[in-house]
Amino acid sequence: MIGSSIYLRDRAAFTGGTPQAVYEELWQRGRKSRVRNRAIFAVLTFVLCGMLVNAVFGIVMALVVTVLDAYFHWRGYNASSVWRRGLRGEERMNRWLRHTLERRGHRVLHARTVPGYGKADQIVIGPGGVWLVHNEAWHPEAEVAPYGGRLFIDGRTQSALVKRLTGAARETARLLSERTGEPVTVTPVLAVHGGRLARAPFEADGIVFAPPLALLRWMRRNPTAEYPAERVEEITRAGVHVLPIGGHTMQTAA
Repeated sequence: MIGSSIYLRDRAAFTGGTPQAVYEELWQRGRKSRVRNRAIFAVLTFVLCGMLVNAVFGIVMALVVTVLDAYFHWRGYNASSVWRRGLRGEERMNRWLRHTLERRGHRVLHARTVPGYGKADQIVIGPGGVWLVHNEAWHPEAEVAPYGGRLFIDGRTQSALVKRLTGAARETARLLSERTGEPVTVTPVLAVHGGRLARAPFEADGIVFAPPLALLRWMRRNPTAEYPAERVEEITRAGVHVLPIGGHTMQTAA
């Protein structure tokens, strides 16, 4: 299409009026205000530290305040990058897995279809167990929190999401157990690529929630099994046979 980017797929997130487009516009509008406030903080820091110590110390501290303010604003903006592009985060999670767990003897099956439940983003098989990983990117101001052991996003329960993930994990465990002839437990986890988590990691509705790196650390530190390398390979081969490569969306069970 004329006017479309040849580098980015067409996504609704780039069209005017979407939450992502509105967020981007408001961010750009606030640039002058952020720069002005940063300058005010730097001047006040310079004056205060210069009076208390000396001018050189005041200059150094003003620079520190400027850098820290810029960093924290950039960090918040960067944290929403996946959501702003209309993505869920599986590509980012693939990179993290490749540079972390896969180097520690874990195997990863990407975009596999769980019969009756659609696509699982990643199935991670390692010495410490098997995990079904789902990825979601919410608005940076969305509150992701557990209440009474249940998941709430901005005060609303997420029954459909929970049903998909827990059902997919149970079905994956059943298929792997039947194929290998030995019981296999599959733990559902969700990598949060946006939103404000009440704490991280936390468990709700039988699913563990955390940002990508925190989730990977949790998986390493909370094994559900003790598998030798041969067992890891056996389960991986079983997954290849019973979980075909999937599509782009996880569907509700029939």
